[in-house]
Parts: sequence; structure tokens; C-alpha cells
Amino acid sequence: MGKQIIKFNPNRCISCYACELHCKAKNKVPEGAWLGKLVSKGPVNRGGKPRLQTMYMTCFHCAKAWCIASCPTGAMTRDEQGLVYVQGELCVGCKACIQACPWSIPQWDDEQGRAIKCDFCRDRLAEGLQPACVTACCAHALEFVDVNESSNRNREAYAQTVLARQERG
Repeated sequence: MGKQIIKFNPNRCISCYACELHCKAKNKVPEGAWLGKLVSKGPVNRGGKPRLQTMYMTCFHCAKAWCIASCPTGAMTRDEQGLVYVQGELCVGCKACIQACPWSIPQWDDEQGRAIKCDFCRDRLAEGLQPACVTACCAHALEFVDVNESSNRNREAYAQTVLARQERG
């Protein structure tokens, strides 16, 4: 299995925020912090119809993660699948990872006095389950997929669209 990602389909999203709520509940995320965030803008005019523009923000688990490079204690680390996560017992609360991430993904947990971030629900993955946000999405706008499989499906779908347009003239 290759690198896994959470893929977001904005055309399916109904902006119900179930993804955020389930993530917060499952991970006991304190008020004001987030591990996965649904960002909505609008309504905007799209195709003559009012629509919300949405995007689901979560950790990218970067190949060269600035949060890992900036952590002086090794609390911010990567597992064998490539998922970046926080070893809470090693975090000294310096917030270097929070400052280093250009997307503001690591968050501060004031109650625990340490950084937290999305790890795609590593505990659920170990049980063969999907991340909480993906499971909660009633519109199926979130998918937990292999990057390469997703890319192949996208290329195939695009090719089918091009062929269909050529056939129609």
C-alpha cells in the first residue's frame, strides 16, 4: 500500500460539518483548536447558481515536514506509513512545530500543554477503520485513498470525459 491521503470532493460536500464534529469528539480536541477543518466561503455564483465554496483542511503529512524538522525533542515524528504525528509524552510545549508549519496544521492544546495535529486517526487505521472524519461524512465528500490509486482513477475519468466529448463532436 502506498501513501494514503484524505481526498475531498467539494461537489459532494453539503457543509454539514459532521467531519469536524466527529474528529473533535473522537480526538477530544479542545475548543478553539482543530485537527480537520471545513472551510466554507460564499455563497458564490457558480454556473448561474448560488453555491458555497468549500475545502477540507487537514495535515498533508509532508515528505519534508517542517514541523518534524523544527521539533527539538523528536515529539513530532513520522511512522512507517509516512504519517506525521505527535508523541505527546515527548512534547515540551515549545510550539516550534506550530510556528514552522506554513498551513498552521499543528494546534495548541491548552489543557494538555502540548501540540496536537491530525494523524488520520492512527488508532482507527490500526483496527482497519477509516479516519473519523471520513466515516462521519454523510455526503461521501471525504475518501481515504491511496495517492497512486486516486491519481489513476482521476486520469481514467478524465480520459473517459475527453473520449465522450470527441464522440459527441
